Amino acid sequence: MIEPIKDDFVKHYRLEYNREALEGVRDKIGEKAHSRLRDLLEYRLTGKEFDRSPTDVKIALAFSAGSDSTASLKILRWAGFDVVPITARLPQMRPEEIGRASREGAVFVEIQGYGDEMKELMEKRAPICGRCHSMVMNAVEEKAIELGVGILATGDLLSSGLISVYPKGELVILNLPAFLALDKGEVVEIIGGHYDFSFGCRLWKLAARSNPPIKRYGIQRVLRETRARALRPEMAVKLIEDILLS
Repeated sequence: MIEPIKDDFVKHYRLEYNREALEGVRDKIGEKAHSRLRDLLEYRLTGKEFDRSPTDVKIALAFSAGSDSTASLKILRWAGFDVVPITARLPQMRPEEIGRASREGAVFVEIQGYGDEMKELMEKRAPICGRCHSMVMNAVEEKAIELGVGILATGDLLSSGLISVYPKGELVILNLPAFLALDKGEVVEIIGGHYDFSFGCRLWKLAARSNPPIKRYGIQRVLRETRARALRPEMAVKLIEDILLS
């Protein structure tokens, strides 16, 4: 499912730092969850096998049915966690994305006022991604709390170190790919090797066509992920080409 990092110095450093962050939430997540996450991290560091039998530890997952959240789902289930995918039903989602989420047993949430908020931002020719993300995560976090699940995982590749796993109100947020120092290439391998080098959702592409200057924010994001080694350079080139052609 995932491979040990071997002699990658940067990933080794990040994983050691992430281990410190895990110790910081030990009391909040409980011994069972802490022990299994610690063993998963150790496997990534050294290849040491660990007990992956099913555990009753529930982890909610912000699940978009995209590559990063799909890889996160596969890893967590492989590690034995009882995963509850939570999907925000957005108007720009394709039927196949809704179908994939349904097949994985996702709990769907609606976001009141989402369409009006995005329309207003687009009319102002403003970037939409930050507000979209915050609205989605607020809805997902509320649903996780409602379901009584104390750990919420995401498919975030960037948030390493002390923000790879951290307390947030009633929840502990676990940015799983960053916690395991995964890069996009590894994510693609985990989901089966196919990845459509297309940047952004359908709503972003619509916004970019009506307001081309926002493409620069997409390029900046790709470059930020490349500098952080979450994206491999050859992947970044393809994504930037897609942004420019959108």
